[in-house]
Amino acid sequence: MAEVRRSNIGKAKQAERWVANFAGLLIIIPLTPFICRFIPPILFGGINIDLIISFFIAIIIVRVILWLMRPLIFPALFLVLGYLIYAQMNGTYGFGKVINDYKTLAFSNWQDKDKKSGDLLSINPALFEKPADKVSRRIRGKMQIGDSSVRNWAVKHSLIHFADYQNRYGMLTRQLSLFKHINNNFNYVSDTHRDEYYATPLETIENGMGGDCDDHSILMASALMNIGARCRLVIIEGHMYPELFVGGKKEFDILQQAIVQLFSNEKITNLHFHEYKGEFWINLDYSARHPGGPYLNDKLRLIIDLE
Repeated sequence: MAEVRRSNIGKAKQAERWVANFAGLLIIIPLTPFICRFIPPILFGGINIDLIISFFIAIIIVRVILWLMRPLIFPALFLVLGYLIYAQMNGTYGFGKVINDYKTLAFSNWQDKDKKSGDLLSINPALFEKPADKVSRRIRGKMQIGDSSVRNWAVKHSLIHFADYQNRYGMLTRQLSLFKHINNNFNYVSDTHRDEYYATPLETIENGMGGDCDDHSILMASALMNIGARCRLVIIEGHMYPELFVGGKKEFDILQQAIVQLFSNEKITNLHFHEYKGEFWINLDYSARHPGGPYLNDKLRLIIDLE
């Protein structure tokens, strides 16, 4: 009888350990991407390893709980599940965002080579004729870099989106917040057929975010440059759009991850950008609700570098 009791006790303890380990696994699943939100992207050989690091940190936290205070693993599980349910109901970090973060952090092998158009943008602006130089001067004259009103507006709207990811993506969250606000609120209004009018950013803001493609481009570039970004304007046949300077391949990989994660509600099938000599520029046109939308055409007329 004593051996039977010991056997039953052993089986009960084994079952308890199994249940505790299973509860720990349920905690690790949402805890991993949550930890990852506070770790800057870490690239090793072109692969993001920050999710792996977060996974091991989550394992260590759970193992410490199991080692020191195993009975607390169940209250911890209920606390995590309760938080996720509460967050889901309040639209913060709930189950949906856990799934989205896993999708983003596992995202790899983006098909970017087919979308780059570096050769088109290697043209020397000095080769353009005088009418193009005149257009460039007119547009540059409408930019308001350092204007207090435009800068204050840009700072204000760089803070309204993606604050939860600021620790992870830094200033990218500010730039992407500005893009989202402008593109979500911009309303297209064409110029007269006889005149091409270039509005200043302040005019576009005061007009209720209304204007045509060049007004949008001037506003977007001015706002971003007022919070430290580098931009340029690209004129193609019948259209103008702004581009944001990203940096090298490593910086582009991080931006790519940020766009997929922060604009998860959009149907992103590919990102459109230009790359020349290792420098990447991402499309910020109003034709898409996410950075990297498609280009309308590749008939280049002029590049206005705003440095």
